[in-house]
Amino acid sequence: MALNSKTRQCLLFVFLLSSIVVKSSSLILSPDTPSTAEPTVYEILPKFGLPSGLLPDSVTSYSLSKNGEFEVNLKKACYIKFDYLVYYKKKITGKLKMGSITNLKGIQVKRFLFWFNVDEISVDLPPTDSIYFSVGIINKKLDLDKFRTVRSCKADALMRQLQAPVDDIPMLITE
Repeated sequence: MALNSKTRQCLLFVFLLSSIVVKSSSLILSPDTPSTAEPTVYEILPKFGLPSGLLPDSVTSYSLSKNGEFEVNLKKACYIKFDYLVYYKKKITGKLKMGSITNLKGIQVKRFLFWFNVDEISVDLPPTDSIYFSVGIINKKLDLDKFRTVRSCKADALMRQLQAPVDDIPMLITE
């Protein structure tokens, strides 16, 4: 069955048109196309003047209400060694404000042989190189740079590292 010239042109036109439609639809659905996905919790913290490394890399979900109350869920409870050993519960809650997290629940710090709840985290406004952690009536000032990088969490508190011997006991007591 021989096709005449007009039929061939018509079939060629339909073929080209359908391939253009298929190609353009694949571009629209491509995962490389920027989406309007919600920002990660690591992107939210800097918008409030806080470093993204306050939370471990194991966040599975979070919610943030208009009044700043938030809930962050981790894969599992875990530990990170900063200047001190920090424990993260599987669920962390608090209230996010510009430059601070208040009413914090779910983060603890080990000091000597005891675990203490971290009640509040804050930074200076305008920004400086310091971050402050409130544990009860005690405020501890640390270098902000230690919290700029998101770190991996460990399942055990031993962290497979031995701590350096303590030579300056009076310094530890007064901190």
